[in-house]
Amino acid sequence: MTGAPDSCGRSINYLRISVTDRCNLRCIYCLPPSGIPLIPRNHILSYEEILSVVRAATEAGISKIRLTGGEPLVREGLPRLVEMLSGVQRVEEVSLTTNGTLLSKQAAALKQAGLTRVNVSLDTLNAGKYRDITRLGELRDVLDGIEAARGAGLLPVKINMVVIRGVNDDEILDFARMTVDQEWHVRFIERMPFNSAVDFVPTSEVQQRIATLGQLEPRVPPTGNGPAAYYRLPGATGTIGFITPLSEAAFCSRCNRLRLSAEGKLRPCLLSDDEIDLRTPLRNNATSEELRELVLKAIASKPERHHLEAGNATPLKTGGAGGVTNRKMSRIGG
Repeated sequence: MTGAPDSCGRSINYLRISVTDRCNLRCIYCLPPSGIPLIPRNHILSYEEILSVVRAATEAGISKIRLTGGEPLVREGLPRLVEMLSGVQRVEEVSLTTNGTLLSKQAAALKQAGLTRVNVSLDTLNAGKYRDITRLGELRDVLDGIEAARGAGLLPVKINMVVIRGVNDDEILDFARMTVDQEWHVRFIERMPFNSAVDFVPTSEVQQRIATLGQLEPRVPPTGNGPAAYYRLPGATGTIGFITPLSEAAFCSRCNRLRLSAEGKLRPCLLSDDEIDLRTPLRNNATSEELRELVLKAIASKPERHHLEAGNATPLKTGGAGGVTNRKMSRIGG
């Protein structure tokens, strides 16, 4: 893996960029029903400012870009940003994480603009439950988006399922079967227990349930930069991945990423309050070299690990005043 080394010897080559804090859904584990106060539009980085950050970041070893939100596809003209970023020297791939509801109408344009692949967040295969979880969404829109992405060649399409006890853990086997029946690449993600630990389902339990369908065989990742460990069921052409931020002690040792919030804050760690302001220097005409030094500063300040444990809903503070539990994922691009 190429990239700049941090203080723990990890190579940092991956930047997740939140392009907006807006979202067309109100998922029960992410936002309240009425949403949250939105960042003023003039505080959100322009596409040109994002491009400046990416150019500087590539000089610091970043080579892989992922666009997130909020819901990134609600921001107007996203294919234009994809085209801008995919044309930057040293950028090897530009990918996208989306809820999928708007993907069917934009998949072809995104592929043409240079998007490499897409991850779709989907927590249930039941239309009624999907409406309950998202409060606003329709399952059919997401399924159409997945097929449109596959048809456009945004491969592999990875499906991210956050497992929540009492909400969707009864569908673990249904998602696993989709890797056999529909060639899906499904990733089961442990929920971060910011508000409550009672609905946390450890990956070990998920694996035990899936084992009733057959022995899981370790597989090479189907591509990507993430921390998932991949397996395959007998006869499956799709894969099953597990993302274990809470139950695996060594999870953070493989972290290779930084996060840029929609308002231009560069975060070395999702679960730390430490962040570096890039918007102010950008709007004060900072040079690319000055921006590069700020990116390197963020890399050097990455903590060894997070301190959010399974069963502990309050992470230790590592700086700042508000606490990570007060920063919504729609603003961070988690």
